[in-house]
Amino acid sequence: MKQHEQHAHKDLSDLAADARALLAATADVAGDKVSEARKRLTAALASGGELCGRVREKAVEGAKVADEAIHEHPYHAIGIALGVGAILGFLIARGCSRRRD
Repeated sequence: MKQHEQHAHKDLSDLAADARALLAATADVAGDKVSEARKRLTAALASGGELCGRVREKAVEGAKVADEAIHEHPYHAIGIALGVGAILGFLIARGCSRRRD
């Protein structure tokens, strides 16, 4: 999961860097349409950065809440994990047996 997160972060960073390079490359281009596109791109970059920050904060907050809940009720967490695992195992086995028929 961590590797997937790092890959997504790198992709977003590359996209932002490309957008900034495009803004820099079109800095001397005149025209209303180019100017308007530059403004929209600048706003989108700012909005994307804010959104990424909020998502990261929510993810960290959710992980902390889950960690606290597991530490407060470890046996409940084990029971839930066992139940979910058993249900998933049953569904997967059932799906595999149907494919063989």
